[in-house]
Amino acid sequence: MIAVQLEAGQVRVQECAVPERQPGYALIRMKHAGICSTDLQLQRGYYGFAGTPGHEFTGVVEDCDDLQWRGAAVCGEINLACRHCAWCTRGLGRHCPNRTVLGIVRHPGAFAEYLTLPECNLRRIPAGVDEEIAVFTEPLAAACEILDQIKIPPGAEVAVLGDGKLGLLAAQVLQLHGARVRLFGRHTRKMRLLEPLGVESEICSERNFPVAAFPYVVEATGSPAGLERAVAMTEPRGTLIMKSTVHDKVSIDTAPVIVHELTLVGSRCGRFEPALKLLTAKRLILAPLVEDRLELREAAKAFARAAEKGVLKVMLQG
Repeated sequence: MIAVQLEAGQVRVQECAVPERQPGYALIRMKHAGICSTDLQLQRGYYGFAGTPGHEFTGVVEDCDDLQWRGAAVCGEINLACRHCAWCTRGLGRHCPNRTVLGIVRHPGAFAEYLTLPECNLRRIPAGVDEEIAVFTEPLAAACEILDQIKIPPGAEVAVLGDGKLGLLAAQVLQLHGARVRLFGRHTRKMRLLEPLGVESEICSERNFPVAAFPYVVEATGSPAGLERAVAMTEPRGTLIMKSTVHDKVSIDTAPVIVHELTLVGSRCGRFEPALKLLTAKRLILAPLVEDRLELREAAKAFARAAEKGVLKVMLQG
């Protein structure tokens, strides 16, 4: 089979053996996989990564122990927890200190013709949901995680800072939840995609930058400077949800955090069930977020395309 390899910033496609399936695991043939901001950060050196990336995918189960999965169209939870430690027994497997993470930490990812995952990580793609659109399940789950962590009442004003893929997903999830979302970004074209849902948007600049204006702020810029701006946007005793993971160290002035008594909440992966429910409801705007599709063997070109300023989702096809 062929698989993508990242090393020292280079993207290569090489021949390698089909991964060996361990007991309790499924062998999955990848059909669609999305390049996300984390993959681009891995290329730049995040986690000191070298290997096969990719954690947003859909595929078909080719081999497994539990025959109910054979031939199923699936996506999959990306954290491979040990299921035995104190964290796992408390239901915090996504924080298991022994976990590996698909395409990120010590488990080869989905940018390959075949991948493996534990059968307990598999989720069926609901009937009627397009398999390419189902690639959004993992980042959509990350957006839904906000509502698992924070009780945001209907009608509350929420600012989402960043009009990239995750920012657009978070804005939609919160708007459908009943919040009044204002999206701040740099690309009018992208922000207008959400107008049918009633999401208001503004080009973010120093001249119109709101200060201490929102009780809830979601920072999803993917840049080190985004956090400082998000702190300034949050009103006293407000809550700032931090979604960006960047390779660079981030430094902020903690004085306004303390003086304004802000609550900072780190937020990353989420449960797939709320995301799959939203996909089934078909109220989300997702198809326009797919800007390009390339074959797996064109991975270097696909990574370059995904890194272009303003580009949304680039898909690799198996």
